Amino acid sequence: MLKLRVLSVVVALPLFVAAMFILPNMWWGIVLLALLLVAAHEWAQLAHLGRNAEAVFFAVLAAGCTALWFAELPSATHPVPASAFSDHAIFALGTAFWCVIAPCWLWLKIAVRKQALLAVVGLIVLLPTWLALVRLQNDAQLLLLLLAVIWIADSAAFFAGRALGGRKLAPAISPGKTWAGVGGAFAAVAVYAWALHFAHILNFDLHIIVAIFFSMTTLGIVGDLLESWLKRTAGIKDSGSIFPGHGGMLDRIDGVTAALPLAALMFT
Repeated sequence: MLKLRVLSVVVALPLFVAAMFILPNMWWGIVLLALLLVAAHEWAQLAHLGRNAEAVFFAVLAAGCTALWFAELPSATHPVPASAFSDHAIFALGTAFWCVIAPCWLWLKIAVRKQALLAVVGLIVLLPTWLALVRLQNDAQLLLLLLAVIWIADSAAFFAGRALGGRKLAPAISPGKTWAGVGGAFAAVAVYAWALHFAHILNFDLHIIVAIFFSMTTLGIVGDLLESWLKRTAGIKDSGSIFPGHGGMLDRIDGVTAALPLAALMFT
């Protein structure tokens, strides 16, 4: 299993990063939309949406992405893009969901089974993620540095949890996650923040970098747990099988969906 996880990363990650740096923003957004629709299909499976409901879910998500894309384009009557307000409103909505609603959902262990409600939640989860990835790609290096926070935290949590074991973080939601893994994630992210600061890669005070990165790490954990809870509620182990050893698209981006809207709110 570990070999499959590593192989999937070795193949997929360089392609993703290359696209991030090479593609023009429009084509980057189109590629992301294709990946987003894979995640949307998996979300539809979690929500037990029928074929027609899933088609409507796809259409609303794609229409939302298209509208946000065109909002970025200036016009003769509005030389300043209309996205200035809408972007931050969407990022704030996504951040509020992950900071308030998702933790309460997990704390109370609410088993939501209403398809319409889960579809709305899917839009709140997926649309800000696509928008953040598109807008932040205007500074591809910054986007990579921010995504690395989630990747580093996730990897450190995995290896620290396996090596140290110990008390479970949320056994009723995700039995494999431990407090040792959480500690490993924050320790690795702290080292990463320190390295970026002293290499003068991010021109912010160290305590600001640490605060942002720790907030992203916390939300990434919440995103991971919420997806685990949704899968448990739906009675499935993985959201899909597109990544051998990792599962589905949602299994790979659960932390990103939770952390990136906050990062975009801070850096755009």
